[in-house]
Amino acid sequence: MAIKGLAGNEMAQPRVFAHDALDLNKLNSTYTYGTDIPGTQDRGVCLYAGVDIASIEVVMESGTQVIFKGISAGSFLPVLVTKVVSMPSGATANTAGELLALY
Repeated sequence: MAIKGLAGNEMAQPRVFAHDALDLNKLNSTYTYGTDIPGTQDRGVCLYAGVDIASIEVVMESGTQVIFKGISAGSFLPVLVTKVVSMPSGATANTAGELLALY
């Protein structure tokens, strides 16, 4: 399967480092759980977990909705998501650094 947005020789060398982040869980975040993550119209985002997350339900870039379980604090999910369906189990409402979208 080709990586969306890459063609030709670029397919062999996709960018894998984040250049921006959005805190999805902090107070006054521009994100509301259950809506599309801003800036994901063409490409999804990876997620960083700042706390242990028992489970998180997301919509993948492909449109598939899945649940990931057992995510350790300090890890990131190297998947491309466009939406977090609801607040992750293990996160605390309005607390910065618990769930980041990495662009």
